[in-house]
Amino acid sequence: MIGAGFAGLSAVRHLRGQPVEVTIVDHHNFHTFQPLLYQVATAGLDPADVAYPVRTIFGREANVVFRHGRAESVDMETRRVVLADGGSLDYDRLVVATGATTGFFAVPGAARYSLPLYTLADARRLRNHILGCLEAADARPEDFDDGAPTFVVVGGGATGVEMSGALVELLDVAVRRDRLRIDPHRSRVILLEAGDRLLSGFKQEASRYAAQTLLARRVDVRLRTPVAEVSKDGVRLGDQWMKAAAVIWAGGVTVDGTLAASLPIAHGRGGRVTLEPDLTVTGHPEVFVVGDAAAVPWGPSRPEACPQVAQVAIQSGAHAARQIVRQIAGQRTSPFAYHDKGLMATIGRHAAVAQLRRGPIWRGTIGWLAWLGLHLVYLVGFRNRAVVLINWWWRYLDWPSGPRLIVADVEADL
Repeated sequence: MIGAGFAGLSAVRHLRGQPVEVTIVDHHNFHTFQPLLYQVATAGLDPADVAYPVRTIFGREANVVFRHGRAESVDMETRRVVLADGGSLDYDRLVVATGATTGFFAVPGAARYSLPLYTLADARRLRNHILGCLEAADARPEDFDDGAPTFVVVGGGATGVEMSGALVELLDVAVRRDRLRIDPHRSRVILLEAGDRLLSGFKQEASRYAAQTLLARRVDVRLRTPVAEVSKDGVRLGDQWMKAAAVIWAGGVTVDGTLAASLPIAHGRGGRVTLEPDLTVTGHPEVFVVGDAAAVPWGPSRPEACPQVAQVAIQSGAHAARQIVRQIAGQRTSPFAYHDKGLMATIGRHAAVAQLRRGPIWRGTIGWLAWLGLHLVYLVGFRNRAVVLINWWWRYLDWPSGPRLIVADVEADL
């Protein structure tokens, strides 16, 4: 099992107690709950609140072991995984769940100067940078246009929408509770989306609600506005240059550059691995690829790829595990079928959209409570659930002094 994200953990959970020996390989010794990374980046949660040790998750499972290391390559002919430290692991069956990585899509300067939000390290670095910018604006307002920082968020998907809403709330609490001398009417959060609406995977009603809510909360939403270039000081939009204290990249993901992209097999758009209906690799029925790394088909009647969301990762990981058990029992594998449970995105406190497969869209406070409940269910670890629940409940009542700490090498980040 390569990868301890949503797909990898789901597969291992379905292999617990089965007549197999499972080895999980990951270069992090923890699982990250990615949907809440934006709250770490905006000082709503601590990094430890959204991460949990892999060894602890499966500590009581006799047939599961963890190997801390980076898988560098896979030799599918000899059935061997080569690790970056020079070691190797042989396998009878392999599940590749290496996920994706930030996609900068050849925008000049984006990879070098923008701040992505895909890993826990990204979130910590982004939080340091944002808080450092606020402190700098308090001490030296003359260094900023209009005496206050401008934050640019690139990408109008769920991550970009959630990050924009949380940034506005952070600016408010920084002034109101931390007494930073920043004019909240001069500081700006600008959300740039190349398409014609936010939350493109949602229904039009949800997109309109997200845009209207962000605008009401003083987010400058700009649709049909692709980024032409990113520099150390801002972004270029066609012929217009915009100065920014931070350019936060939420413009999408790619599989290119990951282990899955290096496999000598067919790949589709964004480097995603092309699969058989049962999620195996063509010519290698012992190799499964799941989650964001794969072009997971919706089902036998819908060959198009599923979106790269957590539910697809969880369901595809579970399916791969079940097929391994069937193979061991000498049974034929079955095709994967995705069960769409809907989509959710939060815009800030008391505001979210929950789009179920059927029925009306839940929005506002009801959608927000549904979003909170779902994320608590999928968050790993009782301690993390308890801490996050208490944190959210306290923030629901007021905006207390939270983990707005500048840590690590912030000087290198600014």
